[in-house]
Amino acid sequence: MRLLLDQNLSRRLVGMLVAEYPGSCHVVEVGLDTATDRTIWEHARDHGFAIVSKDSDFRQLAFLLGPPPKVIWLRIGNATTLKIFSVLQQHRDIIAEFGASEQEALLVLPSEL
Repeated sequence: MRLLLDQNLSRRLVGMLVAEYPGSCHVVEVGLDTATDRTIWEHARDHGFAIVSKDSDFRQLAFLLGPPPKVIWLRIGNATTLKIFSVLQQHRDIIAEFGASEQEALLVLPSEL
């Protein structure tokens, strides 16, 4: 699964996650650093990404519009980049199952591992 990391996540995560999530990128890399949530949503949908964000607005779009794209909502508060990396790495099997599901639009990941 390719991830599109939202502005509220570090750009360094892309390089850290390359083994688990090849082809992933940060919104800055595709010129969406100041884009609206809806524009990011459309880009993810059109280019086969799942959105990863700490922003609850994407949760609302997932409920309103359904997949694609899929949304991974990180409910981890003010966490370090290393903690976010760990959460995404430790949950890779759950994320892969979520990606394979045609019906699921939202995956909520807490900080507990």
